[in-house]
Amino acid sequence: MVINVKIENLSPGDIVAKDIVTKAGNEVAKAGSVLSDPLIKRLKFYGFESVAIEESESVELSELDPELAALISVSSPDAQISELVEEAKEEEEKEEKPAPTPPPKKAERPNETISYSNRLKAAPEYQDFQIGYSKALVTLEQTFIDIIEHDGKNYSRRALIDALEPLFSGKTSLDILTYIQNMQGNDDSVYAHSVNVALVSRAIGKWLKMGHDDLDDLTLAGLLHDIGKCNVPPEILNKAGKLTDEEFDLIKKHPLDGRKMLKQCPEMDSRYLNAALQHHERSDGTGYPRGLDDDEIDDFAAIVAIADVYDAMTATRVYRSAMSPFEVIAAFERDGLSKYRTGYILTFLKKMAEAYQNSLVLLSDGRRGRVIYTHKHHLSMPIVELPDKSLVDLVEHRDIHIVSIL
Repeated sequence: MVINVKIENLSPGDIVAKDIVTKAGNEVAKAGSVLSDPLIKRLKFYGFESVAIEESESVELSELDPELAALISVSSPDAQISELVEEAKEEEEKEEKPAPTPPPKKAERPNETISYSNRLKAAPEYQDFQIGYSKALVTLEQTFIDIIEHDGKNYSRRALIDALEPLFSGKTSLDILTYIQNMQGNDDSVYAHSVNVALVSRAIGKWLKMGHDDLDDLTLAGLLHDIGKCNVPPEILNKAGKLTDEEFDLIKKHPLDGRKMLKQCPEMDSRYLNAALQHHERSDGTGYPRGLDDDEIDDFAAIVAIADVYDAMTATRVYRSAMSPFEVIAAFERDGLSKYRTGYILTFLKKMAEAYQNSLVLLSDGRRGRVIYTHKHHLSMPIVELPDKSLVDLVEHRDIHIVSIL
């Protein structure tokens, strides 16, 4: 039975009965898609008032083609089984009756396509986030000055949490990552980077199921981790070319300087000190300043290290453009798994890939599509569905990659 459900009454797990298409002809979700929180938010951003929903019917695996049943039972997440089942039904129906003649293709004009990013930036929630973000930067700058010049006489854990709370309260980890991604380029200061690392660290902590108090402390550890960079001249921090050995040695001092600055403050949590000192340490012993091994690195520092690298890679720099989340996942898969705490990095990459499930993406060959399936062992190389319904499995086309989320 198909019913129209108002957008505010939709729930994760509802099954879309009819293709959902914008007035400009852009497909937001196809019939048979399983609604998730991110997809429901996307529908709200596009201004849909209601959606045709159907009740899902259970289908025994024995009723399906054996090859498809094996695929479902071995590797498909629950959220994708319904899609595979619906596709199998559609294929059977196509075999029973001739395919209808497709309507003539409408030429797509560039100005007809309004990206999710533009929709997001026009949303009140995002604009509120921008305001809160700007206020947090001011509070953090004042805190850094107080710590450096007055030994943290006015330092207040509660004041910092209150300044950041509007940025994470009532928001999912995907909301936070999406907002940060769209804020990149607005401000590349140490303060903006520190706020981003604080929020990404909190998202990782939530994925690791940390308690509320630990989440707050992890957030502050991320917020204060780079205070030592205030001792590095801006012309070195923002240098476009390759650093000299002397310049890099100066930058490598910032973890030690940061710990020293924070230690002056009364009642500073030791985990904040460790995050400042150890966020460039690596589990394989290749980090600095002390070349610690995995079991010597503080838990908070190990999480902040991942958030720090993620934000650095997704930020625009004068010497390179920002990397997409899938390019970051690829970089970690290629070079970084042994450098980070195993349980933390695997959780982070898995949740990152899941967060962008069903997202519109731009491929390196110029084509656009939607992420419909993520490979467990190749998280950066999902299957992408193109507008003509054809599929591109990036595992089989390794010369193509995702360059941006649309």
